[in-house]
Amino acid sequence: MAKTSDAIKIINKMTSSDPELEALVESASINAEVAQLIYFARTKAGLTQKQLAELVGTKQPVIARLEDADYEGHSLSMLQKIAHALNQRVVIQLAPIEHEQSA
Repeated sequence: MAKTSDAIKIINKMTSSDPELEALVESASINAEVAQLIYFARTKAGLTQKQLAELVGTKQPVIARLEDADYEGHSLSMLQKIAHALNQRVVIQLAPIEHEQSA
């Protein structure tokens, strides 16, 4: 079997035999993706965390938490407030689960 340095493929291979571990990795990936989306949207708009917080009606530490990849408390209502403040919208979709097939 060929070796790979692709981190995603390595993680998929390590977790595919353990559904609980696979679910944890998936959840962490989603949290990191949401945090990254908020960060990129805010910085693209040229706003500081404090400025975004003021537009959303919250405090800067809340925005900092939302931009933390380890934060697990993202809410749809807060994401909608942030999107609105940044003149964007939240898009949600369901997609089929893709399982890595072994060669």
